[in-house]
Amino acid sequence: MSNAGLWLLAAAASMWLATNWLALSLPVHWRQVFVADEVAPGYLRTLGWLALAVSVLCCFKADHPSMAVLVWFTLLPVAAVVTAMTLSYRPALLRAACPAFLRAR
Repeated sequence: MSNAGLWLLAAAASMWLATNWLALSLPVHWRQVFVADEVAPGYLRTLGWLALAVSVLCCFKADHPSMAVLVWFTLLPVAAVVTAMTLSYRPALLRAACPAFLRAR
């Protein structure tokens, strides 16, 4: 796999984590995934935004700017749909995106 391919893979993984963390930062989705009365850690939203920034940086490392923006805007809805479908059908699978050290207060 080429260097650009690895950067795009990193961008996709980061985008997937970003959409998962942003979804889990909402109390409704947190309770849906973890079936607990506790609230989501407040830093999950910040981590989600940081992961979005990492994904755009990875896209810029992989391609020239015009292509990087196109790829990033293409990855965004794909990751959002994957996260939404996971929340709809198998919400427990999102536990993998939020390991125990992220759930600790």
